[in-house]
Amino acid sequence: MTPPRRFALHRTAALLALGLAGLSAQAQSLQELYDAARGYDATYLGAQAAASAAQYRADQANALWLPSVGLSAGASRTEADTPYSSTRSTNTNATNVALQAQQNLFNRANSVSIEQAKRGVELAQTQLRAAEQDLVVRVAQAYFDVLGAQDTLTTVQSNKKANAEQLASAKRNFEVGTATITDTREAQAKYDLILAQELAADNDLRVKRLALEQLVGKTGLAPRPLAQPVALPPLQPAEVNAWVGESESRNATIEQARLGLEVAKLETEKAQAGHLPTVALTGSYGKTHVNVSGDAVAQGGIVGYSAAGTGTNAAIGVSLSVPLFAGFAVQNRVKEALSLEEKARNDHEAARRGVAQGTRSAFFGVQAGQAQVKALEAAESSSKLALEATQLGYKVGVRVNLDVLNAQTQLFQTQRDLAKARYDVIVGGLKLRQAAGTLQPSDVANVNALLAK
Repeated sequence: MTPPRRFALHRTAALLALGLAGLSAQAQSLQELYDAARGYDATYLGAQAAASAAQYRADQANALWLPSVGLSAGASRTEADTPYSSTRSTNTNATNVALQAQQNLFNRANSVSIEQAKRGVELAQTQLRAAEQDLVVRVAQAYFDVLGAQDTLTTVQSNKKANAEQLASAKRNFEVGTATITDTREAQAKYDLILAQELAADNDLRVKRLALEQLVGKTGLAPRPLAQPVALPPLQPAEVNAWVGESESRNATIEQARLGLEVAKLETEKAQAGHLPTVALTGSYGKTHVNVSGDAVAQGGIVGYSAAGTGTNAAIGVSLSVPLFAGFAVQNRVKEALSLEEKARNDHEAARRGVAQGTRSAFFGVQAGQAQVKALEAAESSSKLALEATQLGYKVGVRVNLDVLNAQTQLFQTQRDLAKARYDVIVGGLKLRQAAGTLQPSDVANVNALLAK
């Protein structure tokens, strides 16, 4: 590589750095995009609506222990014509108003329904928490997917520029007779391959950016890169069993399975309550106004008559209902509930085992990712030294331009792989916290602190 070309590369890199600095001022942080997603993502908003519905459903269940009051009113007119009777005709107008009330005193099935509704609220809140954790992971994954796609495109474009120089050099050397046509064709083939890779990388970046835009409801996004130098936080605690222990008590999946088991147990109690009596306090108060008129046979002929009055009735009492036999429906309902309870118990155990396995896998994945980052950082340093040595060898004539190109390509690819490994460690750490049930919105701020300002 000649000195003018090296100067041109340095100048281009400086201009690119200035352009990225200007872009960073307008770029969005992870915290900004997460806040936008909370108000836009349909899955998360649906979980919020489900939590509200569960609370209203619990309020409906609480009404089972509150008194019920009803008001009824009616009016009627009756006309009767009976010529064969001493009362030849009768016209009756009646109006009535009644107030009825009932208060359950003992109803085990209703009590269990209220307890189930309370568990339903807890379940909905747990599902909302799981949806919030899932949103954190999805936004972070989409965010760093865009950064990774940008790094890949930058690497391909850098290789394209280096291969373009190699192709131009091969053509010049062929024209002056210092290289064969084979060298030119090989350089052309590499350049054409890089063009295809650039198209694929550009399309992948467009797809990844669309996925992020759809998640947050904004367009024209430009995520901020990691701040340089990158310093990833260590994994704390550093022992896998500590993470598994956290997941046992805090993981949303296990919590949902536990609540499902409790609801199934209550359903068994409700089925068994089909054998129990129910007791209720009842009361009523009503008024009736009647107006009667007609004709009747009396001495001396047919005479008319009429009468009117208002009556009042009130009642209060306790009602007892005892089920005796329902065609074995209650017994079979109890058997069904017991079977569903056993299923819920097995589902809870399966969830516990699955979460423990997933937590271990996530822990070892982050641990391996951190080791890979350290190895790639060492490889980056070695690749830089190798490139400098190759450039020096090219100057003194012991290396050819192709050697410099290969050294550059190795450095670019190592830097791309290092950036991706760092992204994977960051997202893997969030997934590990999600598996352990400790992921909070505040963790977004912790990751956001790693980004360029």
